[in-house]
Amino acid sequence: MPARPLSDETLHLIDAVRTALAQRNDVEERTLFGSYCFFVNGKLCVGVKGDELLVRLPPGRHAEFQEMQATRELSPEGKMQGYFWVEPNGYATRAQWNFWLHEALAYNPQAKATPPRKRATAATHPSPTPSTPKGKRHSIFDDDNP
Repeated sequence: MPARPLSDETLHLIDAVRTALAQRNDVEERTLFGSYCFFVNGKLCVGVKGDELLVRLPPGRHAEFQEMQATRELSPEGKMQGYFWVEPNGYATRAQWNFWLHEALAYNPQAKATPPRKRATAATHPSPTPSTPKGKRHSIFDDDNP
């Protein structure tokens, strides 16, 4: 089943983060856990899901950020210390927006590197169908008639 198109609000937020990080040359964009994420220097830094901003912050200041309005922990069970969702009213002003980006970028050099993606093994994924060239995944944009 193809992914649902992103809403205008989500696209606008992704573009705002992209613009904020445009001066850097160490940014990689990819999806992760249903979110559109920005990795800085190989480490998850900021993400977007719907109209919420995901920020990676110092785990030592988790309790401080937890008390702030318009934020909620990524993992309420406490398994992901330092990761927070920020609701739109928490980044609505320029000062709020700059605060979250500054905090995430300031922590990034000390953050642990995000482990690289594991490659799928043949045991977990069947081999490509005969009509699909080996190693190439079928796309909804591919013509089904060779």
